[in-house]
Amino acid sequence: MNRWIWLPVTAVLLVVAVVGVQLLNGGGQFEPLRPADACAERDVTAQADGIEGLTERLVLLGIDDAACALGVSREELTLDLAQSEEPTDAQVDAVRAGLLSAVQEMKADGTLPPASALVDEALESADLNSLLKAAIRVLPDRVIDAALKTDDVLTRTIEDLDLRELLENLGSGGDLEQQVNEAVTQAVKDSLSDRLRTLI
Repeated sequence: MNRWIWLPVTAVLLVVAVVGVQLLNGGGQFEPLRPADACAERDVTAQADGIEGLTERLVLLGIDDAACALGVSREELTLDLAQSEEPTDAQVDAVRAGLLSAVQEMKADGTLPPASALVDEALESADLNSLLKAAIRVLPDRVIDAALKTDDVLTRTIEDLDLRELLENLGSGGDLEQQVNEAVTQAVKDSLSDRLRTLI
């Protein structure tokens, strides 16, 4: 009978001992992690290649710039946009300005690929006949790069993108970075194929 009494007592003593060790090692001073400062410079690398990798990096930098301009963390901006039915004018303007700023940042640090490096991928999803695609593919890279500047293509794409509609639909699933990245990726492919058509 005494054995049954000592089992709960032993369990309580063990729990007290574990809690005591945790407290001695700073366990009583827990502080939650703070979100990263959106205004702090950080190294952003894309997980994908090609146009998707380019736009992934563009969106990550752009959302950081937007959050910084609004005086919030990237996580706060993402949460605000996902939970609100309609983004504010300030949020839409900040996201657009952030994306445009990211284009200039990537141009300045030399991470924008030449337009010729994106041609094959853009043509894969382009609604062009096979003869026109073949004619574009034989154009020398220097001709394509002289006629199309990647920063110009990205800037025009961002300016033409309906960001308000895109941000309004965030709550329907997916996260801000993923949905903006998908929209910008498709828009860049469309813009490239439209402008490549004019070269022939």
